[in-house]
Amino acid sequence: MLKNYFKIALRNLQRSKAYAFINVLGLALGITCAVLIFMLVRYHLSFDTFHANSDRIYRIVTEFHNETVSLESGVPTPLGKAFRNDFAFAEKTARVITYDNQLISLPNSKDNKKFEEENGVAYVEPDFFDILNFPLLGGDKKSVLSEPNSAIVTQKIAEKYFGKTNAIGQVIRINNETNYKITGILKDLPVNTDRSQEIYLPWENLKDENPWLFKDDSWMGVYSSSNCFVLLKNGVTQATVEKSLPAISKKYYSAKNAPGWQFKLQPLSDIHFNAELGGYMEKKNLWALSFIGIFLIVTACVNFVNLATAQALSRSKEIGVRKVLGSLKSQLFWQFISETALITFFALLIGLILSYIALPYVNELFKAHLSLSLISDGTLVLFLLGLVVTVTFFSGSYPGLILAGFQPILALKGKISQKSAGGFTLRRGLVVTQFAISQILIIGTIVIANQMRFSKQSDLGFNKDAMVMLRLPVTDLAKMSTLKSRIMQLPGIKSGTFCFAAPAANSNSNTMLRYDSRGENEQFDINMKAADDQYIKTFGLKLVAGRNIMPSDTVREFVVNETLIKKLKLKSADEILGKELSLDGGRRKFIIVGVVKDFYNYSFRDNIDPICIMANYKNYQNFALNIDMASMKPTMTEIEKIWSETYPEYIFQSTFLDDKIAEFYALDSIMLQLIQFFAGVAIFIGCLGLYGLVSFMAAQKTKEIGVRKVLGASIGNIVWMFGKEFVRLLLVAFAIAAPLGWWVMNGWLQDFKYREEIGAGIFLLAIGATLLIAALTVGYRSISAALMDPVKSLKSE
Repeated sequence: MLKNYFKIALRNLQRSKAYAFINVLGLALGITCAVLIFMLVRYHLSFDTFHANSDRIYRIVTEFHNETVSLESGVPTPLGKAFRNDFAFAEKTARVITYDNQLISLPNSKDNKKFEEENGVAYVEPDFFDILNFPLLGGDKKSVLSEPNSAIVTQKIAEKYFGKTNAIGQVIRINNETNYKITGILKDLPVNTDRSQEIYLPWENLKDENPWLFKDDSWMGVYSSSNCFVLLKNGVTQATVEKSLPAISKKYYSAKNAPGWQFKLQPLSDIHFNAELGGYMEKKNLWALSFIGIFLIVTACVNFVNLATAQALSRSKEIGVRKVLGSLKSQLFWQFISETALITFFALLIGLILSYIALPYVNELFKAHLSLSLISDGTLVLFLLGLVVTVTFFSGSYPGLILAGFQPILALKGKISQKSAGGFTLRRGLVVTQFAISQILIIGTIVIANQMRFSKQSDLGFNKDAMVMLRLPVTDLAKMSTLKSRIMQLPGIKSGTFCFAAPAANSNSNTMLRYDSRGENEQFDINMKAADDQYIKTFGLKLVAGRNIMPSDTVREFVVNETLIKKLKLKSADEILGKELSLDGGRRKFIIVGVVKDFYNYSFRDNIDPICIMANYKNYQNFALNIDMASMKPTMTEIEKIWSETYPEYIFQSTFLDDKIAEFYALDSIMLQLIQFFAGVAIFIGCLGLYGLVSFMAAQKTKEIGVRKVLGASIGNIVWMFGKEFVRLLLVAFAIAAPLGWWVMNGWLQDFKYREEIGAGIFLLAIGATLLIAALTVGYRSISAALMDPVKSLKSE
């Protein structure tokens, strides 16, 4: 029986090729998007789930209580030791500090090979590898990293540096300063972990890199890459630990500072998704992608139901004959389900092929490592089976019941009405659903694109175009002076400045402040920007009062921004000039000599901070250059040559500032590209359905069209006869989509402190684009019908 079902189904599909093509293509596109979204969502949900006892692993984070409550993923470095000594909640506690962009050289190689490691190195306590599951393949687990100047590297790094030679016992040098002997080889890190460092060094060696961070009394500062992981004992809850953590603040901070420094536990499972604490992918984005995948499948299924119910009239006699010959309702229903299953199967094959083709682009877009394997990936196979069954029954059940329910006498006489075949009411509802989904995606696309345009084109308060940042490997005044004097002589250089970072950057240094003669620290922090006297000129900052800082290598005076004046509740910029500002708990007390106009120091998601600019060559990490765009390429060639001659032991690194600022919105840009693609797919699937419906209507109204033309109807009249129905439906869809789209996207925009508001133009553009696309789809087929010779039309029936 089953074989017979599929044999008849195949014949029916061969007889209705256009119907089969539209359904297969629509479902294939929906399945492709569903598969890619499923793999992407599953990939991100799998991050760091492979660790043993992952439900008991937490990261301690800092909660600052100032004007507002804010979180920081880093903690004061002594906290890990204090937690281990003062509490018995944890089986293991381990501190880890990471430094990105480290130069690794091989001093024992013939040509002293050098490698720039973007992910850098990590200084860790040995228990780190007992908490997180990164297996050791070579070396003694009990002794690795127990001795100073030892190192652990991954298989990948070992092969990269030493080829097939055994890496254990080999020597690497960090930043041309300290040698480390490799004592262990780690298994390569899984792709689904947020721990990206592949070189691990002993915690004891941190005193060589940063003596202040290594000290046990450095409680008043937080380096964002200073983390503390704990493995709680069985039965110990997060709430229990957090109830006791205020005791640390009371013990190690003064009574005045303790309330502002609080600590919390962050579950390991939250690290990848918590944007406030540096997480890459928020779960709301995964939910959004999941809903889009469901919507696209629903859109494709709607097409199927629409076309199947529309075609029901043409199959009425077939159903009548089958019923007269004894077919049961259930047999007719399963016959139609088998046809749907066959279409879904073909769509699945095409969808998998399209997924294979699209996967490299998705991996490149998300920097992911997705792979499609039906042989080894049982979860994917189960998902596909569930998808096929769901699509088959969702698409096929209603049309199957409609066909099986035809009365045989009426069917044989050809008197089945539209109402009996599902009617226009159902199809209208389905078209409205389909295009409401499409228009929500279009509104989302336009809103995100508007915000991205706003972020790129808005005045940031400083120059970002043609700005090149050269990394300084060491803060050597003599070499810095040589580099600057030689580069500034190049004809393509407009200006240059030594600084810690650009005005807007991910790397920032905040500290407490006290203003003038006020007896207490302010209830907010200030952002310190170390830079020389050319910083304001090079980045085009605007002085609104006072003067620039004088040339100096050390801190002597400050320039502040307008936000500081507002925070201090002063009446004017002139009022702050000549006043003393005390930073770092009183270690830096100097006079304010100037005020610059506010500029954005983070992304548009964050408020502008109070800022002070001061000279301090020890903190300079970049040489920023404003270069003439007309001579960019030859100038950059000369810059690299001069830099390499100044720092021959290091690898040249440069970045364009506008590229670094674009990184603030990298994930938003990715989501925009995805939603644009999915909106396009939804519209295309909808247009396929419209084309199929108009084609069916044209076939049903062949004689009516002929009569109308004989009676003088114009081509426009005929086209409008088809179009008016769909215009009404699209307007109804828009009435549903507009408030839903506004609600969803207004929620998304709330993440931005500075944003482009949703205006009426966005909705007009969305409905205009939808109407235009629908008009082209409906117009093409209806014009073809209108141009038919009326003589042939009248003879056709």
